Amino acid sequence: VVQGHADSLSVTLDEVIYHTRLVARGSRRALLVADMPFMTYQVSPQQALENAGRLIKEGGAHAVKLEGGVRSAATVAAITAADIPVMGHVGLTPQSVHQLGGFKVQGRQEAEAQRMMEEAQMLEQAGAGMIVLEAVPAALAKQIAAALRGPTIGIGAGVDCHGQVLV
Repeated sequence: VVQGHADSLSVTLDEVIYHTRLVARGSRRALLVADMPFMTYQVSPQQALENAGRLIKEGGAHAVKLEGGVRSAATVAAITAADIPVMGHVGLTPQSVHQLGGFKVQGRQEAEAQRMMEEAQMLEQAGAGMIVLEAVPAALAKQIAAALRGPTIGIGAGVDCHGQVLV
C-alpha cells in the first residue's frame, strides 16, 4: 500500500527481507514478526521453511506470519519444527482478496464462523503461537480468543482479542 498498490500481492520476499532488516536495526524490545508474501509459502512446506528461514536469518525477524487455516497447517508444522515461531492469520486474509470477493468482513454466516474457529484451532495445534483475526465480527473473535491457548491479535475484530493492530 505504501508503494501505491491496491493490495499486497505483488510484494516480493526480497522486499520484505529488506524492510524487516531495517526495522530490526531500530528495534530493541519488540517482537518482530515478518509477513510471508504471496506465493512464498503456498507451493510446499519445504518452500515455506526455506523462505521463513530467510526472513529470520537475513531479515532479523523473530517470527513469521502466514495466512490460511486448513491449507496452511502442514506448513506451520514444518516451520515450527525448525524452531521458527509462527503467527497464523484467519478471517479476511488479504492474499486471498480475489477469492474472497474483496476486502470485507468474514465469518458472518454460521458455517463460515464454525470453519474459522476450526481453522484457528488447527493452526494452534500445528504450532502457531499466535493468531491474527482480521475483519471478524467481535462476538466471533471473542469466542475464538477464548477457545485458544495463545494470544489473538485483532485487526477490526473487536476489543476481546489480546491485542490489536490498527491499520
